Amino acid sequence: MRVIVHGVGAIGGVVAAALALSGQEVLGIARDPMLQAITAGGLTLDSARGRERARFACVAHPREITFRPDDVVLLCVKTQHTEAALADLRAAGMTDQPLFCLQNGVANEDMALRYFPNVHAVTVMMPAGYATPGEVTIGCEPRFGIFEMGRYPFGRDEADEALSEALNAANIACFVRDDAMAPKWGKLILNLGNITGALLPAGADCAPFDGPLREEGKAVLEAAGIDWADLGTDPRREVLMRTRDSGEGRVGNSTTQSLARGTGSVETDWLNGEIVRLARLHGVDAPLNARAQALSLRLMSEGGEAGSLSDKELETALFG
Repeated sequence: MRVIVHGVGAIGGVVAAALALSGQEVLGIARDPMLQAITAGGLTLDSARGRERARFACVAHPREITFRPDDVVLLCVKTQHTEAALADLRAAGMTDQPLFCLQNGVANEDMALRYFPNVHAVTVMMPAGYATPGEVTIGCEPRFGIFEMGRYPFGRDEADEALSEALNAANIACFVRDDAMAPKWGKLILNLGNITGALLPAGADCAPFDGPLREEGKAVLEAAGIDWADLGTDPRREVLMRTRDSGEGRVGNSTTQSLARGTGSVETDWLNGEIVRLARLHGVDAPLNARAQALSLRLMSEGGEAGSLSDKELETALFG
């Protein structure tokens, strides 16, 4: 089995490095300057085990790949880039190889089914960081994270079992389940606070904002009749994902990291925006998440930076 990691950023970088260090064959797809760094000197994984350098092949685009029957593709790009990534993979010759969506939000799997028949959902609990090209960090121990996966829209198959075995061997706790979307919806609830963590200065108390956003999200899921798994009370995290102090600090959540790297886009439309979409479909209101989504759009249009709002400014913008 060859594992192709499409999107070697924070999550994709930790997964690619961990798999390569465990002896798994890995092929990455990355953008510059990460691509240049990996090609020149490999990818350094900074974890509780120390600093380890992983070496694996890496390309800039799927068209540089000759796909093999034993390939497994891990999609690690942000949701706003998924459609283009899927089109590129298909144009490059990918057919029925298993495609695993290691992404926040719940829209990626459905998009993927329009392109490929063999789609799998993966819930990623992994405090990964990427601020410097050629280096990724993981902020927990003893495991690098917890993944839950299964076939989309339901069930499991041999590909799930094979990838789970490889990930467990790479120090990522992986669990296969038949209802793989339930924890993805639960992760969506947690991710509704990403935008507040990005807008407020580092170290600010986000709870007064995150709590209402998440409660509103839960109410919308109930109105929509969607079953979800509560990941905020998962006891496995206390055992497998204890917070690790690396001495450097994590850059922040995935939205904060996008702003810090100046990527030009954030995934809020697919997080808070997903709750807004569902609310509109089912005739209920989600004003807080709609305002958070609008704040994200304003931040990007004005070239804002992470940590650019005070508590008072965010309170006024969300609650009036």
